[in-house]
Amino acid sequence: MRIAIITGASSGMGRRFAETCDRRGPFDEVWVIARRENRLEELKKTVPYPVRPIAIDLTDRTALLTIRELLEKEKPDVGLLVNAGGFGRFEAFTDTPAEVNVNMVDLNCSALMALTQYVLPYMTPGSAVVNIASVAAFQPIPYINIYAATKAFVLYFSRALNRELKGRGIRVMAVCPFWTKTEFFERAVDLEKPPVVKKYVAMYDPDDIIARAWRDLLRGRDVSKYGFKARAQAALCKILPHKIVMNVWMKQQKL
Repeated sequence: MRIAIITGASSGMGRRFAETCDRRGPFDEVWVIARRENRLEELKKTVPYPVRPIAIDLTDRTALLTIRELLEKEKPDVGLLVNAGGFGRFEAFTDTPAEVNVNMVDLNCSALMALTQYVLPYMTPGSAVVNIASVAAFQPIPYINIYAATKAFVLYFSRALNRELKGRGIRVMAVCPFWTKTEFFERAVDLEKPPVVKKYVAMYDPDDIIARAWRDLLRGRDVSKYGFKARAQAALCKILPHKIVMNVWMKQQKL
């Protein structure tokens, strides 16, 4: 049985990856993973292949082990893994509860890493791992501190793993979107407090991000960035001292 596994599938880019996975198919089944079971059930109407909803919290390591056990039991051929589960918080580090920051690291980094390691033994040449990073991965960002740091982990983990797996014919690609119109902001922004981010330089449609990601995966790239502003910012962050980059961010957001 050839399958795709997609986390964060209940909304945003995870959902759109699930709904467009025929770009990488065919698959006999698509395992969709997120906390909200009702949202996962809805995907049966829009995903082009049979869907298996798996409603778990990926930050619960005991629950995460159920995926490993399921893989051991069914021994599928995993043609695609998309790690799209994650969240951010726009707030000063010291104003954010410690449990929120720890949870962010657990979901954005630890769960992604663990699931990738559980799945790799079931991948064959031609399979692919797609990890959602961010343009934030290219720079330190005050007041979006932990989120940017976790995405830097995702970016460098993905690029190095892609090189390690080259001999096995398995591709790993990091997707680095700019500001994107998803439910991400519902959790990132505290409406009861003055906003941290006051200016969004650009706001992209997730369909455009994902369409570019599928093309870049086909082209053999290990990083996918959509939009001139996203690519320009990533390039500038490689050239300019990060002290200057942070100064520009602070001035832009009036922090």
